[in-house]
Amino acid sequence: MADEARWYVVHTYSGYENKVASNLEKTVENRQMQELIQEIRVPTEMVTEITDDGRRKEVERKIFPGYVIVKMIMTDESWYAVRNIRGCTGFVGPSSKPVPLTDAEVARLGIDQRQFEVSYQVGDSVNIIDGPLEGFVGTVEEMDLEKNRIRVTVSMFGRETPVELELGQAEPV
Repeated sequence: MADEARWYVVHTYSGYENKVASNLEKTVENRQMQELIQEIRVPTEMVTEITDDGRRKEVERKIFPGYVIVKMIMTDESWYAVRNIRGCTGFVGPSSKPVPLTDAEVARLGIDQRQFEVSYQVGDSVNIIDGPLEGFVGTVEEMDLEKNRIRVTVSMFGRETPVELELGQAEPV
């Protein structure tokens, strides 16, 4: 039994993702399981669709149809609570053993947003401290604090090249 909450993927019937999430939230509240089941997410993104008459409209679309992502401490009680929600077909993993997402998978999916203290701004020079361009120096051109991303212009091979980085991959010079 792990003491730390991990992210697990729960498989649902297609189209039942929001229903499973809301039912699980009610179950957690009714059974006072907030310390075991901490977060429930149905990852979505905003997409622009063009209608038949040529107009554009913003639509929210599920990133992983048929899946709900749950941050929980895996115990027999929490497993049973999630597994017995109507519309849930089980955890992703071998038949009886749910497998938590790795830290790399969580970061790649953008589920757990980490907050960074940023001590630089647009126009400042920064050292790239992580990734394939580690050791390069560049100038911050654009910052997106919501997505934890920055655009840095780096001089490579005599040319200015824009590079997109995470906030934690750069530090002020």
